[in-house]
Parts: sequence; structure tokens; C-alpha cells
Amino acid sequence: MGFAEQFIASLSSHNLRDDAFHHDLDVIAAAALAGDMGALLCRVKYADGTVSRRFEGNAGNLAQLLRAWTAAVTKKGQARRWVKASTAWDAQAAHTLYRRVAEASLAHWLDSKCKLCHGTGVASAGAAGAPLVCKACHGAGEAAITCSGGFELERIKDMVSELEAIFQSHGRRAMRRLGR
Repeated sequence: MGFAEQFIASLSSHNLRDDAFHHDLDVIAAAALAGDMGALLCRVKYADGTVSRRFEGNAGNLAQLLRAWTAAVTKKGQARRWVKASTAWDAQAAHTLYRRVAEASLAHWLDSKCKLCHGTGVASAGAAGAPLVCKACHGAGEAAITCSGGFELERIKDMVSELEAIFQSHGRRAMRRLGR
């Protein structure tokens, strides 16, 4: 079982014992102690709106994550020279681009399931009873990123992969802390 599955299982634990057979709280502690933005990503994606609840938990975590991610995207955009900011107008345009890329990439990473097929890749049964491939996602189960153009789309895809790398790195560090 991977880190995300263990984290979700520990959130719904009804047993707070810590002995040879119960380690549910160890996963939450390891996630918190592993540090960095990965802990916040983990909390927002899995803890604030867990599968067993139909409401959002702590909107403050999402706001904090959005602020931190926007700052990180701004730094990455400036370092990678996405936009030359030689005038005040250019600087404002660059800031708008960084904010849009941060918001879109975080939104896609948090919920990238296709809305039509709910992430299954199958839309509905055809006339012969055979399942049909979802036309919106072409059977991938992942929604397409919507944005204004190709330049912005490439930056969003890049930042989604950065988010996934941060999360995977956090999961590896947390698992090492667990000693598993």
C-alpha cells in the first residue's frame, strides 16, 4: 500500500491506540514531520475533503497552499525566464501569467478527473451493451487542461508535474520515517 492510501486509511481510523498492531497515527505523524510543501499538498488533497466526508475540512489549508504555490511558480517563472519583464506593463503581465499558471496547475493536480465519466474513461453503455470510451477524455479518465493558449498550457503542464514530484518526494520521505 502506497503512502497516499495509508494516509487516507489513517484519517478514517477509529482506533487511537499505538501498539504492535495499530499504526494509523504513525502515517499522519510521518506526513507532518516530513515537512515542506508536500505535507500541505497531502493535507489539502486527502485530509480536508476525504472520501468519507461530503464537505470541505479546512479552507485555510487550501488558501495557504495557493499562496505558497503562487510564490513558488513566480520564482520558477522568473528563474526560467518565461516572460521578459522590462517595463511595468511586462511585469504586470508576467505576474498575471504566474498567478494563472499557479491556480490552474494546482486546480488540475487536486482534481484532474474527467467530469463526464468521473475518471473511469467509460462514458456509458452503447446500443449493444458494450461500454463506450468517454469522448471528453478519450478513455484516459483525466480532464483536459483548459487555458487560453499553447504557451500557458505548456507552463501549466510543467507545474502539474512539479506538484506531482513534490508530492512523490514527500511520500518517500514520510515512508522512510515510518521505516517501511
